[in-house]
Amino acid sequence: MATVNNVNLSCPIPLQKYPTVLLAHGGGGKLMHQLILQIFLSAFGTFNNTQHDAATIKLTGEKFAFTTDSYVVQPLFFPGGDIGSLAINGTVNDLAMVGARPLYLSVSFILEEGLPMETLWRVVQSMQQAAQAAQVQIITGDTKVVNKGKGDGIFINTTGIGIVEHEQTIAPQSVQKGDVLLLNGDIGRHGIAIMAVREGLEFETTIESDSTPLADLVLQLLEAGIEIHCLRDLTRGGLASALNEIAEAAAVEITIDENQIPVREDVQGACEILGFDPLYVANEGRFVAFVSAADAEKVLLIMQSQNDSNACVIGSVTGQSSAMVKMKTKIGISRIVDMLTGEQLPRIC
Repeated sequence: MATVNNVNLSCPIPLQKYPTVLLAHGGGGKLMHQLILQIFLSAFGTFNNTQHDAATIKLTGEKFAFTTDSYVVQPLFFPGGDIGSLAINGTVNDLAMVGARPLYLSVSFILEEGLPMETLWRVVQSMQQAAQAAQVQIITGDTKVVNKGKGDGIFINTTGIGIVEHEQTIAPQSVQKGDVLLLNGDIGRHGIAIMAVREGLEFETTIESDSTPLADLVLQLLEAGIEIHCLRDLTRGGLASALNEIAEAAAVEITIDENQIPVREDVQGACEILGFDPLYVANEGRFVAFVSAADAEKVLLIMQSQNDSNACVIGSVTGQSSAMVKMKTKIGISRIVDMLTGEQLPRIC
């Protein structure tokens, strides 16, 4: 074991098997999960390590949430959104998943030489409109320009700060046997919307991304007195990857019912044509909530009040210490829902 100043320099991932960062096709599956756990957490420590969408910290007696994310979506504009609104909504939603009220954002741009000014202006205007809709302020930022061919148009990094106004610990470690899982709407639209534009595919209907801020809905749940055990937005890797990450972090067995998971007919058809499983397709306005069975009906009513009749109960936590996701299929048999090695759709967020 090589060490310098008591720091272990031996790579925890076997270099013979993975000599390079094999993530060219995205990163919502096992490889990214392994990279985070064995490289980043191993090196940077375990401060506030709940393996969640945002960290929580206490400053001068107040509790805050802190998160950061980068957006590299291609194409830059797609039905239902663009890289600018996506960056705002994605960061706001990460804060919401710990029950925080989003307050402020920073924005950093990496621009490729030759990017049309009109394109940049459209993205910036979209970001401002999305920030206003999410009731957050963009208060600082940075801009860098890279050589032509090195930046794919524009990359955006955002960092968000929110205030936590409750005493609950909303994290995978709070999940308990008997918890009910609720989903706030249909899945798969964002990833398929991106893929349709990228590949020039035409369907009978235009599939739009579900990109939207979720903080208001989460705050409504908290204001209603719901005891929330865990929240997770279903971005990279979709529903299946999110549930596997929670099951592993909480050491629980999760069982879901395929018949209860809403997938629009046009999205299901597109997935069948393209060979995708909607359980693994990314979303940008969908999340799962783990709550006690006693609160499930109340949560469902609040979700449905947001004009989304597709909100539903999709499963429950059926065991402890097994760290597994199982699904009752449409034909009535049970199968394990594993995390993919890679990701079906790259560059979707």
